[in-house]
Amino acid sequence: MSPTVRGARVLITGATRGMGRLFAERAAAEGAGVLVLWGRDTAALQEVAEAVARPGLRVRTDAVDLDDVAALDTAAHAVLADLGAVDVLVNNAGVITSSGYFWQQDPAEAVRTLRVNTLAPMRLAAHVLPAMIADAARPKRVLNVASAAGIVPNPRMSVYAASKSALLTWSDTLRLELAQAGHAHVRVTTFSPAYVSTGMFAGVRSVALTPMLRPERAVDQAWRALLAGRAHVITPPTVHVARAARGLLPSRAWDRMARVFGVHRSMEGFTGRG
Repeated sequence: MSPTVRGARVLITGATRGMGRLFAERAAAEGAGVLVLWGRDTAALQEVAEAVARPGLRVRTDAVDLDDVAALDTAAHAVLADLGAVDVLVNNAGVITSSGYFWQQDPAEAVRTLRVNTLAPMRLAAHVLPAMIADAARPKRVLNVASAAGIVPNPRMSVYAASKSALLTWSDTLRLELAQAGHAHVRVTTFSPAYVSTGMFAGVRSVALTPMLRPERAVDQAWRALLAGRAHVITPPTVHVARAARGLLPSRAWDRMARVFGVHRSMEGFTGRG
């Protein structure tokens, strides 16, 4: 794929703030032809649309709650009817609702987390992939924003970690399925960052040797990987070390190591966006 998305039709979920907004700004700056922005807040969507507007760019906004299956289906059908195939899908939206232990959390919040973080990206991809596969006129890309939490277990985020672990495994398997089926023009990239300082994880403690990622840096890494069609980006490098250590060490030894580096205490001060 070319090093930009010039002329492409780009769909971004969770586009009103944080990394989602930065993805929208990046796509607009690099000359996207159509930008489809999904989020729950109509006013915030309009504000982002106005901020990224420029000659030659068409911006479409859809207020969509990804916890609402019917709303997701309706919005996806509308986008397909309007655009045909999208060239780039960025499954960015995600939620985390508390830092309580699993048994302290409302089961309804667990269901919502799984719907938004895992099932919504799957369902949206199921809608748009057939058209992406059928349209081989230009390369197609899918970016699924997972998390290092799906790689390294961490107390007080069990449901979030489970949702991202499932997303990661599905995303990478989808990549293999597309390749095996001969659809080489459609590539899937999974992005697994540690804590990103967007406000979503406000209050968390930094982990030794693993500083909070600036959202601009995280988006730049994810975007470059998306365009290149890379399979999986894990950042920062210390997450690779933790992944390897967890695989090599006995469970109790890994647990001790994680405690020493502050992994298991990192969520204790979590407040989120309030």
